[in-house]
Amino acid sequence: MNRIVSKEHFSPHVVKLEVEAPLIARSRKAGHFVIVRVGEQGERIPLTIASSDTSRGTITLVVQAVGRSSKKLCALGEGDAVTDVVGPLGQATHIERVGTVVCAGGGVGVAPLLPIVEAFHKAGNRVIVVLAARTKDLIILEDRMRACSDEVIIMTDDGSYGTKGLVTQGVESVIQREPVNLCVTIGPAVMMKFVAALTKKYEIPTVASLNTIMVDGTGMCGACRVTVGGRTKFVCVDGPEFDAHQVDFDEMMMRLRSYKEEEQK
Repeated sequence: MNRIVSKEHFSPHVVKLEVEAPLIARSRKAGHFVIVRVGEQGERIPLTIASSDTSRGTITLVVQAVGRSSKKLCALGEGDAVTDVVGPLGQATHIERVGTVVCAGGGVGVAPLLPIVEAFHKAGNRVIVVLAARTKDLIILEDRMRACSDEVIIMTDDGSYGTKGLVTQGVESVIQREPVNLCVTIGPAVMMKFVAALTKKYEIPTVASLNTIMVDGTGMCGACRVTVGGRTKFVCVDGPEFDAHQVDFDEMMMRLRSYKEEEQK
């Protein structure tokens, strides 16, 4: 059960795992995530499903080694098994034909963005992808994105690849040259905050995925509480995607910092 059939390093700390999970592969949709656990006493880790292959009965997960649990998962090799894989969980992305969709991804947020890009493109939309990272080595899934979108714009903080600048500059360059009907953004909370502020100025509907704050994934722990439009929502069961213009990102970022010292230890 849950055997790792292939493993690829995107960078020293980011790994792509293809895991056997035929039932999940068959039923998952864009936006869905799984909870994984390594070892009987392991921590529950929520991971968005980057893609699936129903013929092979596998799902693809992209993992960044940050803490002890994610490092244990990244240390597994081909042939090893993940103790638990539960899903698909969460609400699927609402996909429809709207016109031009700009999809902005930062860091490992590009992985959960991939199935959304694929779904919007398949639905007949013009899809423009903006990928952002600190440096060229941290840009992931570029080839996959180019295969299922109309254009890919690369932004790097240091200018080592693509255009030097922030993700917001890439998004705004598209907005200034053509009408944009929808924006989808996934990445660090601060990145999504500024993408949302930009698109609000241009009155472009925007969706943000808040998966980074999840813990339990089933609505029982309450750790993923966020304020959306003045109301409390649970990211795992109500989301993970919300109207970005209604999300209180400052509160979310404050809560993400609550246990920073403990997480580092």
